[in-house]
Amino acid sequence: MHSTPYLKPLNYFRNAVKSGEFLITAEVSPPKGGDSTSMLKMAQLLKGRVHAVNITDGSRAVLRMCPLAASAILLQHGIEPICQVACRDRNRIGLQADLMGANALGIHNILALTGDPVKAGDHPDCKAVFDLESVRLLQLIDKMNHGFDWNGKPLTDGATDLFVGAAVDPQSHSWSGLQRRFERKLQAGAQFFQSQLIADFDRLEKFMNQIAAGTNKPILAGIFLIKSAKNAQFLNRCVPGIEIPQSIVDRLATAKDPLREGMKIAAEQVQMAKGICHGVHLMAIKREDLIPEILDMAGISSIAKSV
Repeated sequence: MHSTPYLKPLNYFRNAVKSGEFLITAEVSPPKGGDSTSMLKMAQLLKGRVHAVNITDGSRAVLRMCPLAASAILLQHGIEPICQVACRDRNRIGLQADLMGANALGIHNILALTGDPVKAGDHPDCKAVFDLESVRLLQLIDKMNHGFDWNGKPLTDGATDLFVGAAVDPQSHSWSGLQRRFERKLQAGAQFFQSQLIADFDRLEKFMNQIAAGTNKPILAGIFLIKSAKNAQFLNRCVPGIEIPQSIVDRLATAKDPLREGMKIAAEQVQMAKGICHGVHLMAIKREDLIPEILDMAGISSIAKSV
């Protein structure tokens, strides 16, 4: 029998997946420091507009508050988190400890990631762990959900109940590699998939028709608010797996108001995704306050939530 968690768990996201709703999630970075006020303010602006708020785990290997604590803070304020868990910084003992802690706190949505390389971040000389990678992390979570640790020993104080997702890159240059890794993540227990920034929607549609068809697991297309041509060039240069086409760079470069143009582009992409896949994951770094307006521009109304 499970003890009552300190924080009331929320199941909006899992229920929306099960009922086949068009899913909306948005990304919020944890604070860099001990004050969560700014993060919380951004997340509260998303209430009623997204099914869950995705909390990053050292994205781009840049130091931030741990996502477990940040997710707990959101849950205290009635905001459902998806807690990212990356393999870069913790071995399998630390990963299992954090996952048990998340479950006990009522944090049940997990996005299992390998993690960005430390060389990309602000502590390039630190030691990477990578004891596991994302597929084995998914396998670990599946074991824990069945009441066993990585070594097959029983979790004597109860199984976890974690709803786990994985990353996917429909724009991968290796089609066979994309298919193989997607299928491995499915077999390892992924219940939903979140993509990297999507700029090629023909490629996304091909992925949905040729690889993801019939899997019955939702795919959320990553939609990024690109604030300027300079921002687009930075993303192309510095973020692995991102390829923003020159047509978008040029459109932003010639716009009178690049930020407003970036919002229009994001809204157009949300509309395109709605005709192709099961949802969108919105990323608007430091401008999460603009996400509700982007959703309005895309014709996406407020979300009716039921636990």
